[in-house]
Amino acid sequence: MKTPPVCNYEGSDYQQSFWDEGGRQYEDLAEAAALRQLLPPSGNLMLELGAGAGRNTLRYKGYRQVVVLDYSKTQLEQAKARLGSGAEYIYVAADIYRLPFKNGLFDGATMIRTLHHMREPELALSRIERTLAPGAVFILEYANKLNLKSIGRYFLGKQRWSPFSHEQVEFVELNFDFHPAHIRQIVSKLGLKVAETRTVSHFRIGFLKRVFPARFLAAVDGFIQPTGNLWQLTPSVFLRLEKSGEQSEAREGLLQPLDIFACPDCGGALTGENELLRCSACDKAWSAKDGIYDFRQPV
Repeated sequence: MKTPPVCNYEGSDYQQSFWDEGGRQYEDLAEAAALRQLLPPSGNLMLELGAGAGRNTLRYKGYRQVVVLDYSKTQLEQAKARLGSGAEYIYVAADIYRLPFKNGLFDGATMIRTLHHMREPELALSRIERTLAPGAVFILEYANKLNLKSIGRYFLGKQRWSPFSHEQVEFVELNFDFHPAHIRQIVSKLGLKVAETRTVSHFRIGFLKRVFPARFLAAVDGFIQPTGNLWQLTPSVFLRLEKSGEQSEAREGLLQPLDIFACPDCGGALTGENELLRCSACDKAWSAKDGIYDFRQPV
């Protein structure tokens, strides 16, 4: 099954170079503030899409289990080293366009700093919607083309593309900015309700980050994030999306991986076989080594 290209962070030290040593403590804290307000206090099964090295995973501690998903196995190895190998975390290497999960499974999901790598956002989001249980909450972050810096550059003639047009723009290969109206149109078409919008990273300016402490900027950012319900002019926008239906009740115990997975190619049930998971329908096999389930290519 042919799918759009994937931005692969295999072999990257993204967590260290971009977050830990990249001067982005303010952005990290501002995103944490948004998540505190948007996430339900508790839940059963969370799907974290584009989890990277697990920067945000501990922020989902209200959920009994978290499926930590990224395309890069390197990133998942780093996440596993950070989080541990307990049954509350299930590490999955997979393509978001080809998710290896049963339908209607997750009562929570997040996708942060990941949609901007999706050339076909509607296809990616439709794949995610299929995995959500009735009443599920999905926290979606996207890179906003209608931000103040982009608007200023456009009027000064330093930027060719218009921040006001609704189509997405690819400013670097497999890096996209989206117009808020475009994203709202997609999620509405998929039947997901926008329950809340928060604008994040109001102060993503080098001068301000050098002058003011990161925690101060993040605190102010958190205070004004709810203005996102009125307008969206920041580089990052968070949506709390809700799927219609009744939420599932709290569950006793943890699910086993075979209770969660389905073949990403045909949707068939999987069975365990040594370090392989095999599809009972199409007979394809998928690697399950070192605590990471790899659904990128059959073995």
